[in-house]
Amino acid sequence: MHLVKDFRGRRYIERVTECIPVEDKNEYTYDHRKEKTLEGKMNKFMDNATNFFSKTTNRELYKYVNILEYRNDEYVITNKISDYNLNEMRNNMDEVDIEEFDRFIEKNWGSAPKAVPVSATVSAPRRRGRPSKK
Repeated sequence: MHLVKDFRGRRYIERVTECIPVEDKNEYTYDHRKEKTLEGKMNKFMDNATNFFSKTTNRELYKYVNILEYRNDEYVITNKISDYNLNEMRNNMDEVDIEEFDRFIEKNWGSAPKAVPVSATVSAPRRRGRPSKK
């Protein structure tokens, strides 16, 4: 949430932004093995090195998406919340709230949230403490 104070001293929410973690992708190539000449191998190596240093120094950890913005004295929904976060929000609601929330999503974005695969969510917590008696 981005709070702003206008020239009259009035405070309001300027926008609501979703911060989405960016997945780290392996964009390195192994084409150097196909190169016949040393110059070709060095060019491929330099491409990978450039990619590595760009990822190290200009690392993008999150993508920022404005969900709600205050424009012309009213709040406007600008982008859809990610399916992952929609499902996480639904996990913290009872059945009545889920139905109302789904109607809200349908009204504003035209579709129900897609199920996010279990592999995209956090794995089940490990059991801690004493071992169970058998």
